[in-house]
Amino acid sequence: MSIRWTYAFADRPADRFEQACAFWTAVTDTRLSEFRGESKEFTTLLPDGADPCAKVQGVRSGEGGAHPDFAVTDVAAFVEEAVRLGADSAAEHEGWAVLRSPAGQLFCVVPWNGESVRPPVAHGSRLDQLCLDVPPSAFDAEVAFWTALLADWESTPGSLPEFRLLRPPHGLPLRLLLQRLGEERPAGAHLDLACADIDATRARHERLGASFVTEGRHWTVMRDPAGGLYCLTARDPRTGRLTES
Repeated sequence: MSIRWTYAFADRPADRFEQACAFWTAVTDTRLSEFRGESKEFTTLLPDGADPCAKVQGVRSGEGGAHPDFAVTDVAAFVEEAVRLGADSAAEHEGWAVLRSPAGQLFCVVPWNGESVRPPVAHGSRLDQLCLDVPPSAFDAEVAFWTALLADWESTPGSLPEFRLLRPPHGLPLRLLLQRLGEERPAGAHLDLACADIDATRARHERLGASFVTEGRHWTVMRDPAGGLYCLTARDPRTGRLTES
């Protein structure tokens, strides 16, 4: 039942799908796979010499966001365990499934296809974290759910009281950070990049069409050309650990 690989999915409005693909391939130093799906709405960001860990999806309604994919050896068993712990089934497909966490965050369970080589740092940054934005009324239950589901991941307090970090076993490319929001609103998620130099990364992303939104204690909030929010974080892109106090 162990998770063998993880993917971060950027979900963006279908009419801005091309902008999202162009931006995220440039940011991660990757190229696009063939498009998949009934409307050619899925693509994988392919690095050279490593296995992919990021994908982009064009969504037909809403502003999108992000979600994780968990690659496992036994999809049915993982789905059964997730439902037992409080997840709901959102959609079933041949060989894979879409689930919803207790707070409403979508995630997918997919077959593991032998992925094992983590993509390298690209231009001083690495897409290595998915932040789940959770309303305060659901935060404790959401932490309990993810901690139980990801039983072999290390669950620790984050850098601030409103954060909980779930760090995967060595070799998996994606961490989860749960953030307790300051207001009641639907759960969502966004992508985080670990940056050796936030200012330099921000400048490069702005040249690629992103825009600055606001700054936090260890992070800078950005908006990509497709309208999606994401964060540049002051963490070592090799280890994921904070590099400033």
